[in-house]
Amino acid sequence: QVQLVESGGGLVQPGVSLRLSCAASGFSISAYAMNWFRQAPGKEREFVASIASVGGSTKYADSVKGRFTISRDNAKNTVYLQMNSLKPEDTAAYYCNAQKTTRSYWGQGTQVTVSS
Repeated sequence: QVQLVESGGGLVQPGVSLRLSCAASGFSISAYAMNWFRQAPGKEREFVASIASVGGSTKYADSVKGRFTISRDNAKNTVYLQMNSLKPEDTAAYYCNAQKTTRSYWGQGTQVTVSS
């Protein structure tokens, strides 16, 4: 059974850091591009970051560039999102996505709330 399980979300104050994890099971992430998306209440789901299956090149949304870092550990079948200097506008449900040609898997999401 294919699964992506996100964890690490929570309620934090502005300026602090969080690290999200996405653990995959039922398939190997090594052949998949791995992505993070987020969706705030009342807004559409938006791209946050991606990391390629080969070479590990990364891409980021302009809104998180310089603050967030995506990484992958193929041996642990896990992808991470290190989020630094969090802002209230980062508040959203964060979703992990695995993508390979026409295959796309999604996790159930983890909530991140940034508030003082």
